[in-house]
Amino acid sequence: MSSGFPRLLLVAALALTAGAAGARELKVCADPNNLPFSNARGEGFENRIAALVAQDLGATVTYTWWAQRRGFIRNTLQAGLCDLVPGTMLGLEMLRSTRPYYRSGYVFVTRADGPRISSFDDPALRDLRIGVQLVGDDGANPPPAEALARRGLAGHVVGYTVYGNYAEPSPAGRIVAAVAKGEIDVAVVWGPFAGYFAPRQPVPLTVTPVQPQTAGLMPMAFDIAMGVRREDKPLAEEVNAALSRHRGEIDAILAQYGVPRLDRAEQAGP
Repeated sequence: MSSGFPRLLLVAALALTAGAAGARELKVCADPNNLPFSNARGEGFENRIAALVAQDLGATVTYTWWAQRRGFIRNTLQAGLCDLVPGTMLGLEMLRSTRPYYRSGYVFVTRADGPRISSFDDPALRDLRIGVQLVGDDGANPPPAEALARRGLAGHVVGYTVYGNYAEPSPAGRIVAAVAKGEIDVAVVWGPFAGYFAPRQPVPLTVTPVQPQTAGLMPMAFDIAMGVRREDKPLAEEVNAALSRHRGEIDAILAQYGVPRLDRAEQAGP
């Protein structure tokens, strides 16, 4: 027995090594400096949800980090650097969407001692400095900027790039901090940014969903899903099943990060 025992240990060690070599990876592409969604330390809610999905699939998450700029999907998912991108708008033509796991929208952020705004038609906006997130290096206009321009309020807009100064941590929080500092009177911000950064300011802020959820033809609310390559239906189905099985845990994660949920309000009814 003494001679056979080490041999059994060797066989077991080889089996474990082989198993580790063939272990499944869930290859995710994400931004390394984009809280509350993701960062390289895994502190974002998309990091946590991706880890939950990977655990369900018996896989380990491995990341390719890429700043979320124009061309992000083309340079990551479509280039074969990853297989899954969390936090994508449902129905994007360039990828196959999973089922959505939350719906959110734009919100107004004001100081608690300031005006409470909930509509682009509020006459108070004509006397306020209005912060708006601009997307892309070319200053492309998101829905709130278009809605304000159509109402003749472009002269009141103060633009903040959604990317901010990428050399700083959490650069997207700059617009919310500007409200707290009094640099602007109100900001129109994508909900998850506001829900995360508003409670972290030195003064109380109020977060109010934009109503109605459309301004003309432009939606102010979106369903958020994960994305895979269009031909990768099997992975999409696996991720869908994992999202369904862990619905409660995902809801809890989103709540911890203060994500404003429009889908929960719709489920609750009038």
